[in-house]
Amino acid sequence: MPATKGYGTPNAQSPLAPVSFSRREPGPTEIAIQTLYCGVCHSDLHMARNEWGNAVYPMVPGHEIVGRVTAVGTASNRFKVGDIAAVGVIVDSCRHCAPCNRGEEHYCDHGATLTYADKDRVDGSITMGGYSSSYVVDERFAHTVPANLDLAGVAPLLCAGITTYSPLRHWKVGPGMKVGIVGLGGLGHMALKFAHSFGAHVVQFTTSLSKKADAMRLGADDVVLSTDAAAMKAQAKSFDFILDTASASHSYDLYLQLLKQDATMALVGLPGKPASIEVGNLIFRRAALSGSMIGGMPETQQMLDYCGQKNIVADVEVIPIQKINEAFERLLRQEVKYRFVIDMSSLT
Repeated sequence: MPATKGYGTPNAQSPLAPVSFSRREPGPTEIAIQTLYCGVCHSDLHMARNEWGNAVYPMVPGHEIVGRVTAVGTASNRFKVGDIAAVGVIVDSCRHCAPCNRGEEHYCDHGATLTYADKDRVDGSITMGGYSSSYVVDERFAHTVPANLDLAGVAPLLCAGITTYSPLRHWKVGPGMKVGIVGLGGLGHMALKFAHSFGAHVVQFTTSLSKKADAMRLGADDVVLSTDAAAMKAQAKSFDFILDTASASHSYDLYLQLLKQDATMALVGLPGKPASIEVGNLIFRRAALSGSMIGGMPETQQMLDYCGQKNIVADVEVIPIQKINEAFERLLRQEVKYRFVIDMSSLT
């Protein structure tokens, strides 16, 4: 294949800048994709700056990829040249352990392969992500995209979308349930849209009532100021399920007190500091504190198909690749509603 252009960094201290590298030709069950759009996830910033301590360089971030198929392997049967395909957070797994066999490749016992900054199982190279002109992936880890959806809005579904869809489905959120959403960012706004579409009564928790109008627009039935002790007390023991999408360190006990008996609070955010909880908030109501991450390949496709049926996409601000470093700084200041998406045509 021709040289692949992208934006990447050689270390944690350097800003993202133009790079060029090679991708292999697609193998028998692989497809090659021309990248059209790539979402900007907060984890891209964490990884680029090695804030989790597991970065691998050189690095080209990006794991919310939507593109057009340009080549297919000899044994590929799910895609043809010209199709639109989407790629998310993982691009391979062992494919034979129990989680992989049940379509939960993201929980692979041997570790799933990340879309970037990981060791490629095929050739041992470092995986390079979607801030690039092309991508090569096994068709098992690529997804079809409903034709009615805006492609820029689809990109964040590959991470923010499936990360919230999966726990809401796993805990069977639906009509007659009272559901809380903590955090109103890239993840939280998708959680609101999904929970509302599933028929639940949805309450958005926020530290700022300035977000109320937007929360209601996105699907909230009510908005509660989490810093208002009286307002929080009024919600005690009333929730069937709470999805906590916040990545900043915060009190889990504040929300655990709001669960009914046998209810669950699930975490999908990754705060930088270890958390502590008052165990009594679990014991005295047989409540559960759990976690969830993305979804397997079958569930991700199910999510995309559902979004096609309900016309659900992310709220995005489309940017050229040349503004990626500015976008990272705006992410830190929470100045995006609700996801940056790179128009990869700007790369040329």
